[in-house]
Amino acid sequence: MAEDDEEQTPDTPILSVDTVDKSFGEVDVLDGISFEVDEGSVTAVAGPNGSGKTTLSRIVAGLDNPTDGRVTVRTAAERPVGYLPQAPRFRPMFTVEETLKNYAKLLSTSPPPDEALTEVGLENVRDRRVDALSGGMRRLLGLAQGFLGSPPILVLDEPTSGLDPRMTRRFFDVSATLADHGTAVLITTHDLTYASETDAVVVLHQGHVATQGTPERILSEAGTDTLTEAFFEIVGTDPTVQSGIREATR
Repeated sequence: MAEDDEEQTPDTPILSVDTVDKSFGEVDVLDGISFEVDEGSVTAVAGPNGSGKTTLSRIVAGLDNPTDGRVTVRTAAERPVGYLPQAPRFRPMFTVEETLKNYAKLLSTSPPPDEALTEVGLENVRDRRVDALSGGMRRLLGLAQGFLGSPPILVLDEPTSGLDPRMTRRFFDVSATLADHGTAVLITTHDLTYASETDAVVVLHQGHVATQGTPERILSEAGTDTLTEAFFEIVGTDPTVQSGIREATR
């Protein structure tokens, strides 16, 4: 569970994941995951399907508890972590603006939705009903909901899955803009092309951190020209979906 009991200094990361384990029954999904995220940075978490990315994102967001280990969020903000799930769900009959106002009421400040709508590019469809939005626009609405109240950490779980290149570009551009404003963005992704533009990359493989560092460092260690090629060097080319540490290592 995320905790915020430590004082933050200029050199202290706003988020620390310390030897986090997560098991579901006899299946170990995460084993000893550790990394840090600095304020105003974008960190990409990559890995094969089933490597634990969504489980990790939910633990960081405080929606699930680790079996062991600790997640520390160093902030006193009312809403310390914003979260965008893979498939955000909203009331279909509500408009875009009504949706955000409804969520804003859950915060003591009840921030107006204008800034969030403008940030993600939905200001011109504020009166459109949710059931009339495309899949990509619905995720942008989820992104706007995710940073209502300006949480210092924003967790995005596979936000670009199945989106066209323009919409994918939009998500990474918005993430970079939020980071420029001081938000720490943690994004799980399969899109390693745009992951090369982030500040740090954490690669998961069979529930472990296979490698982490700047994109340049990972390219240097793998001896490749692209992160996609580096990904294959690190996790292999076997397309088998990982389903837990114990099963994957039999």
